[in-house]
Amino acid sequence: MTMPHLKVPLPVFAAEEKAIEEKPVRRRGRGQTSEPESERKRLKKIDAHVGARIKLRRTLLGLSQEALGEKLGLTFQQVQKYERGMNRVGASRLHKVSEVLDVPVSFFFDDLAADLRRKSIPLSPTGGENDADLTRREILELARAFDRIADDRVRKRIVELIRSLSAYELPESAS
Repeated sequence: MTMPHLKVPLPVFAAEEKAIEEKPVRRRGRGQTSEPESERKRLKKIDAHVGARIKLRRTLLGLSQEALGEKLGLTFQQVQKYERGMNRVGASRLHKVSEVLDVPVSFFFDDLAADLRRKSIPLSPTGGENDADLTRREILELARAFDRIADDRVRKRIVELIRSLSAYELPESAS
């Protein structure tokens, strides 16, 4: 490094040189970030998970992307981008989405994969379910049908039945 009017090189200390090399890459313009690449990938996966949970709840309620967009003051394309994880949902927008979909904000982070969480605290007694299982049509149909049952006693008995069935293991020859 030289000063143009002095033409004398200035000393660069090893610690300064290392600090310069370790600085995160900054991009210019929109999407500017200072996170390292691995952190950006982790955040992108979280965005996709939150979007999948928005889509799950929207479909459970039988809402279209357009209907959800109208309630949020957005276009269906923006809802679609949120659901696909293409755009990050800000805190205030996520709060509004939780109000419209009638779930707590924490719902969008339920079943988040362990490698994406900062702390490894299981969110369910079994350690977390697979996101692919959550989107299966059978689960959606079951949830919709369960939601239509008005009698609380019947709902409680169904939950007990499902718990007992989930504890049942098939013999090796049957699987």
